[in-house]
Amino acid sequence: MQANGYPGPLEVLVVADGDPDTAAAAERAGARVLSGPDRLGKSQALNQGFSESHTPIVVITDANNRLAPGGLSALVRHFDDLSIGAVTGEKTEEDGGGESMYWRFESWLKQRESALGTTIALVGEFTAFRAEAWQPIPRDVAIDDVWAALDLAERGWRIAYEPGARAIDPPASSLADQWERRTRSVANALHVFVCRRHQLGPSGGLVAVEIWGHRLGRYTLGPLAHVLLLGVAVRRLRSSRMARLFLVGHAVGIWGLWRPPPAGRWWRAPIVMASQILFLQGVALGGLLRYFRGGRETAWITVER
Repeated sequence: MQANGYPGPLEVLVVADGDPDTAAAAERAGARVLSGPDRLGKSQALNQGFSESHTPIVVITDANNRLAPGGLSALVRHFDDLSIGAVTGEKTEEDGGGESMYWRFESWLKQRESALGTTIALVGEFTAFRAEAWQPIPRDVAIDDVWAALDLAERGWRIAYEPGARAIDPPASSLADQWERRTRSVANALHVFVCRRHQLGPSGGLVAVEIWGHRLGRYTLGPLAHVLLLGVAVRRLRSSRMARLFLVGHAVGIWGLWRPPPAGRWWRAPIVMASQILFLQGVALGGLLRYFRGGRETAWITVER
């Protein structure tokens, strides 16, 4: 944070959520540290951090992210507009494959939403909040970015998107880690949407459209329709060339997940895209199942990244 190039006064506050090693490292680096013996989860860690902060603008980030130079200044400049309650940055992945492709699409979507007036897609890795706009997150909510975005929107605050504020995320160590993290996120996001279902109908206006388009449609209608199409393709395998191409695309996607293509080959991009689409549809189905089974952990063991 201190090396990011921000020209004004800056306080670095680290909430070491039940992690003494992180607390010790942060203290050595000169940060103010809040720590405790128990792991509470990110949402409650943010509540604790906001309650102890004393600045009009609060920027949140994760311990495992690198922030591109100048990102803090890029976020803060938007707060000259008094209608802005938060400014979200851009998340990028170091893997250069499917995760990176997914987050490029997310950035494109946030940019279009912001141009309409507000985006609801906060990036938990790099977002600035107007301190007076923050409201504590309930204890049973794990997905802080989704809850905070919808809460801000309901209270009339706008959320801006700043592509110049980049957080670089290290690649996941394995496909299994990605599956665990993403299905957990889907299950917890569905819980948020159920809790805030009053924002999903016509009275929600633009925000309702963005909820369905940005998250909820992709978590429910999209994967269920995909399964239906897959069943139709299997039934029409012999009679339809389109059905055969559809199934071949699935085979290519599965092959790409099992054995990612090498960099520098012209056919890498379509295989990675097919793999990522297939993986995300599977994640949405897995997240749905996890939600209905009650798998909504608010704190979990972090993985090495």
